[in-house]
Amino acid sequence: MNDTQQTTIIQQSQKWLEDVVIKHNFCPFAKRELLKGRIHFEVTLHDNIEECLEALIAACEQLDENKSIETSLLILPHGFNDFEQYLDLLDYADRLLEAQNYEGVYQVASFHPDYCFDEAAPDDPANYTNRSPYPMLHLLREDSIEKALAHITDPEAIPEANIKTAKHLGLETLKRELENCFTESQVTE
Repeated sequence: MNDTQQTTIIQQSQKWLEDVVIKHNFCPFAKRELLKGRIHFEVTLHDNIEECLEALIAACEQLDENKSIETSLLILPHGFNDFEQYLDLLDYADRLLEAQNYEGVYQVASFHPDYCFDEAAPDDPANYTNRSPYPMLHLLREDSIEKALAHITDPEAIPEANIKTAKHLGLETLKRELENCFTESQVTE
């Protein structure tokens, strides 16, 4: 994969962040960090669990060294299109953070094109709160999450509000918005 292809993947991911996550306020903190340029987007070309976990630790180390980066999206365009395989990677990622003494420092949030909550139907619009153009591992600073949540009256209500918003928007709207991330003429620079 060349630099142009990687740039396109990052642009598509940014478009998803802007046109789905921020537009529908699925994450009330994303807009501020995007506007401040504090979100790091990185494409990893690895297609196996071990190498992706190495990339995840490298991303943690980058966050350790660079306090101007608030959060990091590790985009995985190869090897994890199967949602069950992706869930295996996510499980290993959580265990690795704990083993590397990053538990309580960073948290991994999960996004996948076929994301499906436990006991939800695959076509449930609520799944789109975690659906993305590519499989991703999202590293968040735990202390920043705590600070941000301190300013929200009812943080436990965020997931419920997201589900309500997704169901109100409907499956077809959310599918179309996710597909629009791949429309090259609409990708922002």
